[in-house]
Amino acid sequence: MKHILIILSILSAGAINSFAQQAVPDSQKYNFTVADCVNYAYQHQHDVKNANLDVESAGYHVKEVLGQGYPQINATASFTDYFKSPVIVVSPTQSFKIYPTYNSAFGLGFTQIIFDPSYLVGLQGRKTYKQLYDRSYTRTKIEASVNVTKAYYQVLVSVEQLKLLEANINQLKQQVDETVARNKQGFVEQIDVQRITVQYNSLVTNRENTIRLLTLNYELLKFQMGMPIEDDLTLKNKLEDIQLNAAVADATDTSVYRNRIEYGLLETQKQLNEYDLKLKKGQFLPKLTANGSYSPAYMSNSFSSLYTGQFPTAFVALNLTVPIFTGWQHHNQYKQSRINVLKSDNDLSDMKNTINLQVEQARVNYTNGLQTLSDQKKNMALAAEVLRVAKIKYEQGVGSSIEVTQAQTDLQQADNTYIQGLYDALVSKVDLDKAYGRIQ
Repeated sequence: MKHILIILSILSAGAINSFAQQAVPDSQKYNFTVADCVNYAYQHQHDVKNANLDVESAGYHVKEVLGQGYPQINATASFTDYFKSPVIVVSPTQSFKIYPTYNSAFGLGFTQIIFDPSYLVGLQGRKTYKQLYDRSYTRTKIEASVNVTKAYYQVLVSVEQLKLLEANINQLKQQVDETVARNKQGFVEQIDVQRITVQYNSLVTNRENTIRLLTLNYELLKFQMGMPIEDDLTLKNKLEDIQLNAAVADATDTSVYRNRIEYGLLETQKQLNEYDLKLKKGQFLPKLTANGSYSPAYMSNSFSSLYTGQFPTAFVALNLTVPIFTGWQHHNQYKQSRINVLKSDNDLSDMKNTINLQVEQARVNYTNGLQTLSDQKKNMALAAEVLRVAKIKYEQGVGSSIEVTQAQTDLQQADNTYIQGLYDALVSKVDLDKAYGRIQ
């Protein structure tokens, strides 16, 4: 009963180990399904939060590009004291100051792009640039979902492992008590008691180790979610809630690669490379800008009368820049950008093949995992039946204690193999969903 209470405590209060750790007073309590854990990770997981900030930063970059096309207006102000002014010498006895002693000016100027190929390409590519970070954010969320789901399943499998261990320990404890009693009555030898006691002690140690590992698995799940380790997390979902259906691996869509965010990211990167190619082409075209200024100036040999007279200047100008020869720099930059576009095509082709291979691998692994899990369930039942028969034969005096011990060992091995197969099947289901692009 004590061990059953331990397991119930683990299931209801999270990863509580045999050392009875005290809860942190300020810790939060959560009871989550796997979907709840994933949604929590979307809000709190480190990489997801940073990817979301990258999306926000990309939005500001787009606004920065737009701002380059607005008029750029600047104000200036100056004050100069020519305590030693330059002069113009007319004769050895006569000279004139070029500037009055005190000079001051205020200015308001502007520049405006009228035609600039670089700016036009920037306008065309701004949405694609933002899309790159949106898709990167989606990819990060998918990775978080995969990691959280696998960690969630690991906790469920550890709980299942504890249940099997507890069942084995209970039946083995009963067998130990019976063997001890029969030894006192002289029906069995002391070595039989020792042999089964060794098995019992080994199972108890295995259970304690598994409890500690369960604590670690809970903490790993919290880490993947971005949840503080000291928070209290319990799980709503049970193993029976997870549908391991072979039909989900029967899809034969040859265009499944288009559902994968990795392929979408490469498509976006190719579009950006194409815009960069346009940008390099634009370097061969002229640029036209306008600028203007209005600047009132003040001059006087007396500081007190400096601002009594104003001498304003104003102008508007057009500036045309035509590239003629740049040492073949633009030509070679254009060739480099064209190569990047060709590399993007190669990357897309390779990613398509990679995804198709991943889909096939995931499909085979999932199908094999289900078949193996089914066989392991049968093996557990057979091992339990063999142990039952071996115990009956031993009690009736037609079997040996070694036969019972070996049957017990085989059952434990079948249980361990089942637990590993269960985890492998669950993980292969997550990998299959990811390969098919079902996780978004």
